[in-house]
Amino acid sequence: MENSAEAAPVPADAAPALPTPRQAALAIAGVMAGMLLSALDQTVVSVALPSIVGELGGLERLPWVVTIYLVTSMAVTPLWGKVSDLYGRRTVVQCAIGVFVVGSVLCGAAQSIWQLIVFRGIQGLGAGGLFVLALAVIADVVPPERRGRYQGMFGAVFGLSSVVGPLVGGWFTDGPGWRWIFLVNVPVGVLALVATAVGLRIRSPQRPHTVDFAGAALVAGAVVCALLYLNWAGDTYGWTAPGPLLLAAGAVALGLLFVRVETRAAEPVIPMGLFRNPVFGVGALFGFLAGAAMFAGIVFLPLYFQAVMGMSSTRSGLAMLPAMLGLTVTSIASGQLISKSGRYKVFPVSGSALLVVTMLLMSRLTADTPYWQIGVYAFLFGAGVGLVMQPVITAVQNSVPPQDIGAATSAANFFQRMGSAVGVAVLGTVLASRVNDRLTEVGQDAARAAARGVTALHRLPEPGRGKALDGYAHAMGDMFLVCVLLVGVALVVSLFLKEMPRRTDPAAGQPAQEAPAAG
Repeated sequence: MENSAEAAPVPADAAPALPTPRQAALAIAGVMAGMLLSALDQTVVSVALPSIVGELGGLERLPWVVTIYLVTSMAVTPLWGKVSDLYGRRTVVQCAIGVFVVGSVLCGAAQSIWQLIVFRGIQGLGAGGLFVLALAVIADVVPPERRGRYQGMFGAVFGLSSVVGPLVGGWFTDGPGWRWIFLVNVPVGVLALVATAVGLRIRSPQRPHTVDFAGAALVAGAVVCALLYLNWAGDTYGWTAPGPLLLAAGAVALGLLFVRVETRAAEPVIPMGLFRNPVFGVGALFGFLAGAAMFAGIVFLPLYFQAVMGMSSTRSGLAMLPAMLGLTVTSIASGQLISKSGRYKVFPVSGSALLVVTMLLMSRLTADTPYWQIGVYAFLFGAGVGLVMQPVITAVQNSVPPQDIGAATSAANFFQRMGSAVGVAVLGTVLASRVNDRLTEVGQDAARAAARGVTALHRLPEPGRGKALDGYAHAMGDMFLVCVLLVGVALVVSLFLKEMPRRTDPAAGQPAQEAPAAG
């Protein structure tokens, strides 16, 4: 979808042509729709898995329906951002949306579990670009003094989609069927394509470029090996089995080789010079730690509602409404305050402190804790997540030159998502271990019931049922204590975040407008 704005590249020293307010609004709406689809598909499938197995079979391969999406989407995240810096945001955004829509159609038409796994991998390739490119587009079409406001809105959309995903998945599964979880992406994706085609029309300086395919392949290989190790080692083979250890060694070796290649590449996927930027370095480490603890609440708090309180998937989604409210309020409010004041450090610091307190409160949950009390904890958790998610991205974008906006945004998001994946894998292993230990103390019947699924716990006769549910709640409390450690370290890291003045154009004395390389 070429237009005159892209057909005539401009010299490197020319000022970029900014979009009109209407074009900017359309562009933001388009990429926000794409980001919403990407975030929803991380969690929306989980509640449909029993129905998928009932139709397609393959129970032993079922975890890969979720894992493959996470693996492929994370592995290509840095590549999408860098390629958008080189070839233009609009073209690359539309490619990501197109790949995601095609993958969604294929998933909806899958006739076997292996087909669904492969098609989910294709869907993940597109999803990996949707979120990070949405943040980069903000840097293209929104002046720096207003950028925090929009990134706060995007953070709210991402967080809300993570929470409501199981609710939406339960509604589709109980209604028109699980295939519509994927097929509903098609009309929304088409609208996103139209919106970005009309709205994302930006002229920008032309510069020679190459694509770092070697770096992209190495980072993808390192991520795949690391996530396979974390997903297989703890639950299936053990942490020190030869196969998992080989995967861990592969992840380390490929990671070191990636660093060496990136230091020599003309256009690296993740410029190593970013790590000499103190804002980026601190932001990447903070994002990793905060992401690990953040997804613990998003993933495991609904499990508490189902396993301990006996809620259905749909009801557990509704029970997360306080978290949605807290996240929405603080994410939008922090974005507004950053736009007005230009100050951002206070938000990750205060958000981390709030999450430390909240995780401590969650570690004291029992089977008899009333819902109103858990609802308060969920609200505080959502509020903390809303404060830590986007301000660090704003800080990173403000600290790098315009030509590295896409790469820096994707790299920071990559570390946050890597932290989420590592956190869920490690904390899931901690929870499984503690559940086994706690319920073995109750009795072998309780331990065997937990192995069959959370609903089996509620079929146990009393007094074993009450003791088993209380043991499960205490096991989750043990897991939340590990989250306290993670967020506590993140809090310390946030204190080292340097607050830089808002980037301005030295020639005009006005806030600079970053522009992509083409498109």
